[in-house]
Amino acid sequence: MKVVTWNCNGALRNKFQTISKLDADIYVIQECENPTLTNNDDYKKWSNNHIWIGDNKNKGLGIFAKNDIILEKLKWENQFNALDVKYFLPCLINNEFKIVGVWNHKNNSSSFAYIGQFWKYLQVNKIHFDSKTLIVGDFNSNSIWDQNDRWWNHTDVVNELSEITLESLYHLKMNHLQGEELNHTYFQYRHESKKYHIDYIFGNLKFVENYEIKILDFNDWKEFSDHVPIILEF
Repeated sequence: MKVVTWNCNGALRNKFQTISKLDADIYVIQECENPTLTNNDDYKKWSNNHIWIGDNKNKGLGIFAKNDIILEKLKWENQFNALDVKYFLPCLINNEFKIVGVWNHKNNSSSFAYIGQFWKYLQVNKIHFDSKTLIVGDFNSNSIWDQNDRWWNHTDVVNELSEITLESLYHLKMNHLQGEELNHTYFQYRHESKKYHIDYIFGNLKFVENYEIKILDFNDWKEFSDHVPIILEF
């Protein structure tokens, strides 16, 4: 199984042919437009098997799969107002395992922006995060931005996920510490000097046994986005 996550920086209708060359079984794409509302017939055809959420038809979170894969959107309980946390997209794959698509937002929250959004979502839905769950996407977060007066820092979330046997697969494979990554996933304003690691795939080692994970080269993707794709094969 090959899973790709990528923040496409909008206009996926003009970029899906490029990302398709990676030949993934499943794509988790942030900042993509709603395929059901597009006027682009080719994009609509490519996204025939998908689940999408968003407040803006031009920029949401989508999970796209090959036609022979069964996607089922999961209706997890949400004790928060629907506007309090976004965007999180849990789905069942082939009735076998779960993917939780992530695109953390500031969401106009002064207290729980970005990783705080995921922390709140995790508190409510942790019961659903089992050993056959992959958490995939753009977290807009790194431990370098931890703050002393917060109990929901990036490090806190990573530790909480580790307690339920979900680990950052990149960090395990590369033996890098959080905040000390040598490979970067986001280049602010597409400047190579402003590079950060803010996209992640978390999973259980027994479930993704003998996996490979790769962060692609920014020089090959900078004309399309300020993020680069991450590929997981297991």
